[in-house]
Formats: sequence, structure tokens, C-alpha cells
Amino acid sequence: MPVAVVIAAAAAGGLVQPAHAGDEARPNPGQALQRSIQKLVDTAGGPPGVIAVLTRGDRTEVYRAGVADLKTGSPLHATDHMRLASVSKAYSGAVALQLVDQGRLKLDTTIGERLPSLPAAWCKVTLRQLLNHTSGLPDYTGSAEFRRLLGVDPHHVFDSRKLLDFVADKPLVFPAGARYQYSNSDNIAVALMAEAATGRRYEDLLKQLVYQPLNLRRTSLPQGFRLPRPYLHGYAVDPPAPPEDVTELFGSSGVWASGAVVATPNDLTAFIRGYAGGSLLSPQTRKQQLTFVPGGASEPAGPGVNAAGLSIFRYTTRCGILYGHTGNTAGYTQLAAATPDGKRSLTFSITTQTSKSIKPELLAQVRTVQEDFACALLRH
Repeated sequence: MPVAVVIAAAAAGGLVQPAHAGDEARPNPGQALQRSIQKLVDTAGGPPGVIAVLTRGDRTEVYRAGVADLKTGSPLHATDHMRLASVSKAYSGAVALQLVDQGRLKLDTTIGERLPSLPAAWCKVTLRQLLNHTSGLPDYTGSAEFRRLLGVDPHHVFDSRKLLDFVADKPLVFPAGARYQYSNSDNIAVALMAEAATGRRYEDLLKQLVYQPLNLRRTSLPQGFRLPRPYLHGYAVDPPAPPEDVTELFGSSGVWASGAVVATPNDLTAFIRGYAGGSLLSPQTRKQQLTFVPGGASEPAGPGVNAAGLSIFRYTTRCGILYGHTGNTAGYTQLAAATPDGKRSLTFSITTQTSKSIKPELLAQVRTVQEDFACALLRH
């Protein structure tokens, strides 16, 4: 397998030329990156597959190690579908912030104004606080009843618009705006506010405001457990047991706007270049989006030092700054990030789950590799 598959637009003059014999003594960053992702695959408990897509202008490099499917041994492709997990929150942010630009929502619009049926204790929480996870909303995914239903039937079909009912009897975890705490409830409320402001379904708003402007043709928000084919298989890897394919273990209705988006690495790249690069927003709204809460980390944490903006995170690496989002779910861990101008981007996908509570040692290794990729992106 080549170190990287390098694609260049015809306008850029075709493929990158191979190195000459006299260049052999020079360090090859691509080889080092390839070794680093192969090491992740070879690690006990590591992912069966890794695919990373780097873009610089109209030039793309695809790095891959392992396989997309352990049964067939099929290779990973940037056109394979995968679960984006909490990177989906950036998509709901893209919808809400465009509605702010249109004057249909304000960042200071409250839950009480747009969603009066939700608990009165939550009524003063603003859209801004939902987007930067300072709302204090209790996380419905921690509800005992929500977890019981999933335990009985992982394919249980939830009413996505009533997910907050699981915590409707709970007060705020802390006063709104007092501190940062990542919560899946936040982006469910964001999508509901978008629907209330427009009278349109969130799925339709995604198509109009995100998929169409960015030409995302292989991005979807499924309700069921099936993935469009072809897809990268996701695995639970717990040696000495063999890896278990969990790609379609859980349905998507229980995470909806907080974590259900499915896309290919190519579509994820197009999204993060547009979103992190600011092309969807006015300069005024963009300035608000990039007002950061120090120490606010995405889940799992991205490379370098993290800070939380409005449905976007700043990753301050040793080589510079990227904006983006991460996510993790059964079978997948995701990073999508781009430079502030959107001209350079990195998507980094592994086919097993890791977080601060699930395989934290693997996560530390993944974050180190991600920062190496970020440096390769920013330096060359």
C-alpha cells in the first residue's frame, strides 16, 4: 500500500510527482504519518481501521491503515459511510447560527421563549449557552430510563423530539452560564429551537442550510440502525476476545441532532472546511461563534489545548490552531478540523470507540497522532 493516496485537481497540474532517488536521505513526513496510524492498528485494543484525510487547497492526501471490514479484508475508502457521533453537534450549530444570521433566532433567545413546554427551571437558558455547553441542562443520555430502554432493545425507536423528557424532572446542573459542562441535551434543544423558529423539520433545515450549500451528497441523518453502503465497519475491541462488529448495534433516533449524522470522510472534509472556515456565516455571527470558553473540551478531547466556542472547538497544537469538533460512539472515534480560513483540513477516523472513560490510554495515543497530522497539515 502506498504511503498516501495523493489526489490533485486537474487545474493544479495532476498528481504529486514521486520523490527522486536523491531524496531518499531526506525525512519523509508521509512515511512517519503512515507508521503512526499503522501503530494504532497494531496496538492491543486498537482500531481495526484508521483513515485520515488531509487537504491543502485543492490537494488531498488520504492515509489509511488496517481494513474497513475484518470479515472481507476490504480496504478503507474516503467514500465509505461512517457514524460521525458528536461531530453532529457542529451540524446543528451550522443550522442555528445561520438562523441567527437570518434573524429568526438570536443568541440570547431563551428556551422559555421558543420552547415553553420544557421545564420552567430551564426557561432562562439561552441559545448561546446551549451552543457552548454552559447551559447546565442535565444530560438525557445519563438517564436511568433511557439506558434501560437501550439495554432491553438497542434498536429501540425513540421519539427524537421528546428525548429531553427523560430529564424533564431535573433542575439545571448549575446556574445557566456559570461553567462549562458538555451535555448531549444541549444540541437536542438547539434543533428544537430551530424547528420552533422556522416551522420546519430539522432534517429539512439540514438539507437547505448545510448539505446543499456545501454540496454534501453522501451525508444523512438516519433514524434507524442501518448505514448506507458501503460503510466503514465499527468495532468493539476488547482483547483477548475477538473484535465485535457494532456498526449497526444501536439505532440513531436516540441521539438525533446530538450525534446521528452519517457521512463519508470526503463529505466530512467538505463540511469542516466550510464550517470551520466560516463560509456559512456572516462576519458578525462568526465573531460570536469564535468567542471561546478556555478549557472547554469536545468529547473526546481533540489534539492540543482545547477551548469551546459555539458548536466549534479551538485546538491549539504545538504547530498552530485548528477549529473543529470530535465525537465518539460505539465503533467510532472522530476528529474533523480545519484552519480558520478553511483552506486546510484534517479528518481523522478510527473504527473503535475511545474517550476519557473508554480506553483512555488509546485516546492519549490517538491525540498524539492527531497532533502529528495537524503539524504535517500546518507546516507543509
